[in-house]
Amino acid sequence: MSAKMTVSILYAVLAAVFYALNMPASKLLLKYMEPTMLAAFLYLGAGIGIGALFLFHRHEQAENLTKKDLPYTLGMIVLDVAAPICLMFGLAHTTSANASLLNNFEIVATSLIALFLFKEAVSKRLWLAILLITISSSVLSVEDLSGLRFSWGSLLVLAAAACWGLENNCTRSISSKNTYEIVTLKGIFSGLGSLIIAFFAGEKLPVLPMMGMALLLGFVAYGLSIFFYIKAQSVLGAAKTSAYYAVAPFVGALLSFVFLREALTLRYAAAFLIMAAGTALVVRDTMAGPA
Repeated sequence: MSAKMTVSILYAVLAAVFYALNMPASKLLLKYMEPTMLAAFLYLGAGIGIGALFLFHRHEQAENLTKKDLPYTLGMIVLDVAAPICLMFGLAHTTSANASLLNNFEIVATSLIALFLFKEAVSKRLWLAILLITISSSVLSVEDLSGLRFSWGSLLVLAAAACWGLENNCTRSISSKNTYEIVTLKGIFSGLGSLIIAFFAGEKLPVLPMMGMALLLGFVAYGLSIFFYIKAQSVLGAAKTSAYYAVAPFVGALLSFVFLREALTLRYAAAFLIMAAGTALVVRDTMAGPA
């Protein structure tokens, strides 16, 4: 394996680890910030941070966005307003570990939307992965098996994953354009959209230290994660990079147990194993190609 390949794999893993910080760190920040306000500053942190990096990468040859890309760009921004708000409200009512695993439902949403709206092929392996991830998500979402009562927190996290699944397909349609421009627009305008909603909802600005921490977390968990993902993708390609990135929910769950001392229940352990099997099939599918 070449040194360039090794560094690129490291970048892909770093992207996953940086994003994995989002759940446990956001769970802590929710003690001091309201959900919509936190969602706003997370995306603003990503947009400001990647925008600053963009200033040092003016030499990138990729084509800038045009008027023809406006519908996909607006769709991406609107969905990136909705998704983190759903995630933060969901995270406020479920454990960080649960939210980390449920985030993998994004794979299901992305694949099904790509199939039905964009007519992309779905392999047999990926169909089985979709089934396993859906079963795991259902197990995590049911609060009381005897009365079949669903957890609102888990359902909101699933709604966030569905929004990001549709957003992935919007972004895919403009992915050949300047990546730094896409991420900067996504961060700034999605963050401002969430901020406006937060003010209309009567949420108050957090104190400066908490605001700074949210911006920093957004820069690391969203901004730097995307940055390293792009660096890895330029060498490894999209499929292999996404396969390495699939470890993110499991790293997030581990961090939740270690730093937040969240309890490990039998139901969670069963869902974890089912989700791991589904994710392994996704990794195999992206590494080996359709089957």
